[in-house]
Amino acid sequence: MNNTKLHENLQANYSKKFRSIGKRVSAVLKESELDIEKLSLNEVRQVTTTIIELETVTLQADVQALLAKKEAIERELERAAEALQSTKYEIFNALEDEFTENENVLVKLHQVKLQSIDLYDILSEMVESAIISALEKDTGSNIVESNTEVIKEITFEVIKEGSLNTIRIRKILSTILTTAIDVAEASPNRAEKILKSTLHGMRRGLVNSIDRFKKRLEFMPVEAKHILIEDYDIIIEDLNQTDALFSQVVTTQASESSSEIRKILIDLNKAMAYDLQELIQISKETADVMKAKFSSLAKIAMKKADIAMNSSKAKEAKHMGIQALGVACKALGTALKSAKDVIDKK
Repeated sequence: MNNTKLHENLQANYSKKFRSIGKRVSAVLKESELDIEKLSLNEVRQVTTTIIELETVTLQADVQALLAKKEAIERELERAAEALQSTKYEIFNALEDEFTENENVLVKLHQVKLQSIDLYDILSEMVESAIISALEKDTGSNIVESNTEVIKEITFEVIKEGSLNTIRIRKILSTILTTAIDVAEASPNRAEKILKSTLHGMRRGLVNSIDRFKKRLEFMPVEAKHILIEDYDIIIEDLNQTDALFSQVVTTQASESSSEIRKILIDLNKAMAYDLQELIQISKETADVMKAKFSSLAKIAMKKADIAMNSSKAKEAKHMGIQALGVACKALGTALKSAKDVIDKK
């Protein structure tokens, strides 16, 4: 029987008068008068897909409708987020105009602005602007101090509000350093000062971010434990390799830069080995605090995970895994038999 006729036959005989799926499937197979013993793989596939299609038609329509709503909501969220950021910029610009005569208040406003705007979207532009401003105000060795401070603040503000996972931190540090390298390439006479101050600022910003995370851990109520338990092992692992992560970011960017910049970055990275001790220490302290406060809760979570592994859903997944292995073994056995037959004939 070809696929079209098989599909029409099943569709004509499928009835939902039975309450359970099992009974409906049994009835349609019987009414369709299929010779189950002689069904080919293609026919089994057609029977299965037809029954799934008939049984889930309403659910499929519901899923498609929800997906359409989800896409519409995501588009609306994106527009709203852009409008929110734009409104924030307008407010800060208006306040800057009002405070322009008072440098002290203006500096405080800029600090508030750093804490209020979603910085990652504008990170590269912000770093570039900050370094160029420091260059323009350079009066000798001042650029190292001023640029270190501004990069420290930017790094701290961007990292602190998100998770401390390796991928996110690597992305932030790489963006900052890449931008600094671009400016250094355009200012070869001051390239070393730019890169040295950028690396020191990044390190201090990262240290401050981890220190802030540690202090939040110390006072975090147990009720908020679910925030950390899901990523407990990952966070502990990431905290144990922050120094390696920092050095890897530097060496990676160095390998992708010109020979002059590469040499500067490699030399600076070697010279910073001692400076990274502070980063190693604060990361270790933070990991210890997290272990002391949340390790027992993580163990409870693991027990719950073990229970979940014995749930009906997990058992079905295991069952399907065994079935897949059976299919693979059968296919392998058939292939070996065919190969043996060929050899025997020869």
